[in-house]
Amino acid sequence: MNKIIRIGTRDSQLAVWQATLVQSLLKEKGFQTELVPLKSDGDIDLVTPLYAMGVQGVFTKTLDSALLSERFDIAVHSMKDVPTQMAQGIAAAAVLPRASHKDLLVPKNGTEFLSDAAYSGLVATSSIRRKAQWLNRYPHHRITNLRGNVNTRLGKLSEEDWDGAIFAAAGLERINLRPESAIELDWMLPAPAQGAILVVCRESDTTTFEACALLNDPDTALCANIERDFLKTLMGGCSTPISALAEIEQTLDKEGNPIRMLRFRGNIFSLDGAAHLAIEKTVAVEDARELGTIAANELLEQGADKIVATIKNGN
Repeated sequence: MNKIIRIGTRDSQLAVWQATLVQSLLKEKGFQTELVPLKSDGDIDLVTPLYAMGVQGVFTKTLDSALLSERFDIAVHSMKDVPTQMAQGIAAAAVLPRASHKDLLVPKNGTEFLSDAAYSGLVATSSIRRKAQWLNRYPHHRITNLRGNVNTRLGKLSEEDWDGAIFAAAGLERINLRPESAIELDWMLPAPAQGAILVVCRESDTTTFEACALLNDPDTALCANIERDFLKTLMGGCSTPISALAEIEQTLDKEGNPIRMLRFRGNIFSLDGAAHLAIEKTVAVEDARELGTIAANELLEQGADKIVATIKNGN
């Protein structure tokens, strides 16, 4: 392949870091590349909460449109931002090995507010998934909106009268901005595919697809797609507090032979965090491909459809 692969990316520091990673991996495989940065609608509007923008793929649609218009050959996305139904004409070419899937609390002045039941703490996040899980655990707290790239959000935390803000660990760690005070929220399930990077190209561009496919990590792709199937089956999107995590674990069978199992955990919350349903299932990796859909259907049978209906009605 002699052509230069043009890599489209948002122009934030984190997005450029992700695109540069893909660039270096392709270079290792012998391909020439160049970066083509663009600003997405999600980066331009830093005021409207994500869940109020009424658009799935708010951070990806600008890149996808430019990709289909052949302004570049591949686009690099945080996989959690990609709609479960991708745009027609675009193909998933590679999922890179996953970084941390966890969420972090970055406190402003200590964590005493977490243990004070009489104090109405103020925590910032633009994610209604994080908001719902936080209010379920701390119903006496308040949530305020926080938008912008990672650098902007950290700056706002230092300026505003907030007790803390919630971030994705992978985003802070990739660009070396994780504060020493950050606390991993082990009890909070992540967004489907959080921590994974997705490379997409045009379906018609088989040469570029084959080049990028060399970067694909099958285990991360399997886990992330199971999580996204869970989200899709529950009819969720940016405006639905749905979380999912699939992890491959090495264990032993009854005869002491090593086997690989996939553990799946998922949940759905009402917007205020008061109502929720959760599920956990573990199966052999070779039997796991449909697990996200199966788990979601079980939750729908238990009443998840009622939570979804309530969310769509804005309650």
